[in-house]
Amino acid sequence: MRRKSIISFVFLLLIATLAGCNNTTVQKDLEVLRFGYASNSPPVIEAMEEFGRLVSQKTDGQLTVEFFPDGQLGGERELVELTQTGAIDLTKVSGAALESFANQYAIFSIPYLFDSEEHFYNVMENKEVTEDIYHSTEEIGLIGLTYYDSGARNFYMNDGPVNKPEDLKGKKIRVMESDLAIKMIQLLGGSPTPIGSEEVYTSLQQGILDGAENNEFVLDTAGHGEVTKYYSYDEHTRVPDIVLINKETLDNVSPEFRDAIYEAAEESTIRQKVLWHEAVENEKNIAIDEHGVEFNDVDKEPFKKAVQPIHEEFKYDEDYKALYNLIRDISND
Repeated sequence: MRRKSIISFVFLLLIATLAGCNNTTVQKDLEVLRFGYASNSPPVIEAMEEFGRLVSQKTDGQLTVEFFPDGQLGGERELVELTQTGAIDLTKVSGAALESFANQYAIFSIPYLFDSEEHFYNVMENKEVTEDIYHSTEEIGLIGLTYYDSGARNFYMNDGPVNKPEDLKGKKIRVMESDLAIKMIQLLGGSPTPIGSEEVYTSLQQGILDGAENNEFVLDTAGHGEVTKYYSYDEHTRVPDIVLINKETLDNVSPEFRDAIYEAAEESTIRQKVLWHEAVENEKNIAIDEHGVEFNDVDKEPFKKAVQPIHEEFKYDEDYKALYNLIRDISND
């Protein structure tokens, strides 16, 4: 009941806000797409802004994007639900946040599903893979437009580096609210603790958590480098971010506008990939210079071996085996 009340309130607030704009702000022939998102790394934010700029450019300013940033409309689950109801038109969330909305998205949380960054890109840009996944939420009013790179997720700890699975034994590790993420930590010997991202800093600081797992942007952008000093490149998962649009919104725009939205989404992904690599290096340098974070490479084979039961589960599951084998068979070059 509480979640429905929040969604209803936000919807009414947005309608009131838009209705209250005078004609000098919102012209009669101008359509506005409302795009809400939670806190994100700079390259992802720049990519979303690029999407908005390109939409406006490709429609000669007749279609624009208004952003509601930094979780002001709620966390990722709330944002998915707001997009689903049409209270907002677009959002960008982690693929892991979509597992409870469509089973197909769980595939991305399989540890070591991708052999490398190149393999990840080849999969995500293969329409034979993504088309069905993006449309797996169509019946509940959502369609995926594109993906953004969210990098590899790695362990970062407050009492020493992770060099082997045994270093995680008994450690309380924050994970996303994903069944597979929880199972992965258990297989590696750790104690998974699924909590919201906004709670991680203080939980690490107070010793409630021994560590967490995420990309490099948690170290300076989120400030976790102030309370954790060891970042280990085990690269256990590569979970893409997904841009979602409300199905009714997409159905109701003209074919020309629809093409513009898809083109802008695809071009913003191309731009984001360039921005991502530049920004990761900068984030890493700041973490070293200003926070004293130590980075270490890891022999991944013991980690891969420990999580093989997850691969076996998907490899033979009737609902997943075709998609799993398709992804694993895509070239790594």
